[in-house]
Amino acid sequence: MTRTTTYPTQAVVLAGGQGSRLRPYTDDRPKPMVEIPGTGTPIIGHQLSWLAAEGVTDAVISCGHLAGVLQEWLDTADLPLRVTTVVESEPLGRGGGLKYAAAHLPDPQSPWYATNGDIWTRFSLQDMAAFHDERDATATLALARPRIPWGAVGTDTFGHITDFIESPPSPYLINAGVYVFSAAFTGLLPDLGDHERTTFPRLARERRLAGFPLPQGAYWRAIDTAKDLSEAAKELAAARG
Repeated sequence: MTRTTTYPTQAVVLAGGQGSRLRPYTDDRPKPMVEIPGTGTPIIGHQLSWLAAEGVTDAVISCGHLAGVLQEWLDTADLPLRVTTVVESEPLGRGGGLKYAAAHLPDPQSPWYATNGDIWTRFSLQDMAAFHDERDATATLALARPRIPWGAVGTDTFGHITDFIESPPSPYLINAGVYVFSAAFTGLLPDLGDHERTTFPRLARERRLAGFPLPQGAYWRAIDTAKDLSEAAKELAAARG
């Protein structure tokens, strides 16, 4: 019997980080409000466009650092979906903040996506949702294999250097900061604290946590530093060229 996937139409965007490594860009704006050079659009704008293109109609944005700047932009921007913003009255931690934001989703009985506010990526969220359903997972993490920022050296078994490789892909998969969650996941989150130290390990032990490797060639970048901004701008220009 073929399983029918219910694709999420709601999402949470975690946009409360201070972005200290992106200063001075984040001196007067939250990290998701930093613009990718050459686009005229902040990171959050790219994310919302991507979510809408993947069938999301409602997004809850969890604000924190300089929340007013983000809210003002959302109020004036021509957005492709409905947006609600929430601000924690006191720090709840990553898991608590995610649970607080999820409580404002329009349909608590349906699955939902989540993404970190500093991720700029493009891949099929619906393919990821189908992967999540096929494994009957409670939570699914997108997994990326970022490039190492240094050159690597290849050697043979005797210790001779055989090759130099500039910025090779990491041999390890990492959490790409994009998620599919079942409706039941919300109730497993802590009210206060970090779900990556509590909820995720528990689900992993119970084999209810899945990992979706990003497809070959999918674009993914975490915008953490000024170098990430310039690299993203170069990659965008190359794609357009």
